[in-house]
Amino acid sequence: MIYPVRFFIGITCLLVLTNCSDTQKYSSDFTAEHVFTKGVEGPAVNANGDLFAVNFKEEGTIGIVDQNGKGKIYLKLPDGSIGNGIRFDTEGNMFIADYKGHKVYRIKKGTKIPEVWAQDSTLTQPNDLAIAPNNTIYLSDPNWEEGSGRIWMVDHSKKIRLLEDNMGTTNGIEVSPDGLKLYVNESLQRKVWEYDIKADGTLHQKKEFIVFDDFGLDGMRCDSMGNLYITRYDKGTVVVVNKVGKIIQEIQLKGKKPSNIAFGGKDGKTCFVTMADRGCIESFQAEYPGRSFNKI
Repeated sequence: MIYPVRFFIGITCLLVLTNCSDTQKYSSDFTAEHVFTKGVEGPAVNANGDLFAVNFKEEGTIGIVDQNGKGKIYLKLPDGSIGNGIRFDTEGNMFIADYKGHKVYRIKKGTKIPEVWAQDSTLTQPNDLAIAPNNTIYLSDPNWEEGSGRIWMVDHSKKIRLLEDNMGTTNGIEVSPDGLKLYVNESLQRKVWEYDIKADGTLHQKKEFIVFDDFGLDGMRCDSMGNLYITRYDKGTVVVVNKVGKIIQEIQLKGKKPSNIAFGGKDGKTCFVTMADRGCIESFQAEYPGRSFNKI
């Protein structure tokens, strides 16, 4: 997620989480601090186990981090573009939400060439994205100054379609493992909504999934069992919520500003969390692998 400047103190970092089987777990350092800019976001892992995140060393880059925690610039986006969310589809193609350029890029598997996959000037800032098992893309689109947001869909013909308007500050977004549910949170309003996904990819049957009393919400990802991992911005934790909206665990991080999360590692159980105040990667193992592990 991209917060307004007033939300940032210090530089960002990337974290990894371990062993979510107990009630409380803690993260440990995986990389050196300050290797990403304060805009580090969008952790995503491909089928080879490579970890990617935006804004390595400078804005507008995509970084790659190896299994020893060493990072480098993988590619640079075209001038005027800054990435936020990253996801891989079932064919191994990388998709990047460009919040500054109001577009979605595709990096075709085996290349490093950003191609515009979808674009709409009316997007405020495509922030995070989720890709369903059928490769439909869902985008969160917050307007931080007005405290509002929207949800968009990009179908297989590359057409961007507005699914819902007049929401709170939409940010974290994720699809359930079976592809039947979409979860979207509103950061400032501290709510997570659940939708049923219809056959054509559109949404219905919206309901309140969980509400928090304090701190912000940011990126979200599901594990293979359908548990939802939510980053708690300013609180410095990741909270795990089961399919009926009950908190089953909370993981304590070193930093206070987690911005997003992804699953990876050789068994798919390592949770990578980007942080907006440390510029590093930490490590923690989840109980179950991520919902898209070995499917990208």
